Amino acid sequence: MDEKGNTGLPMRLINLREERNWSKTEVARKLGFSSMQRYANYEYGTNEPDATMLKRIANLYAVSVDFLVGNSVDRHGHVPSWATERDKNDLKKYLSENWDSMTYGGDELTNEEKQQLRVAMETIFWKRHKHQ
Repeated sequence: MDEKGNTGLPMRLINLREERNWSKTEVARKLGFSSMQRYANYEYGTNEPDATMLKRIANLYAVSVDFLVGNSVDRHGHVPSWATERDKNDLKKYLSENWDSMTYGGDELTNEEKQQLRVAMETIFWKRHKHQ
């Protein structure tokens, strides 16, 4: 993950759009943009939506803004009540520090695979600690 956090929001936008088999042009139209480029820049990580646009995107995909910006693994914004700030920061730090060295079978993971692994690790982390 780079210092801009360009793996969080862009990858979530891509994944949400692809889950629905929508093109960038379709999403841009649904958000009221006259061209696809503005939305595409959100996915490329070159621009970030403002708070109002984040809410519109969250409503379009039926997820929480917290999920979009990476504050929650749960699409509806739920974070376990037992999770301390230290818990969240420790996991975030671990994933950030190891982002560029993630491999499987000796092959480097793609950004999409890394994002999927991140979500899986967060899910395992939350479930494992919840029952302890």
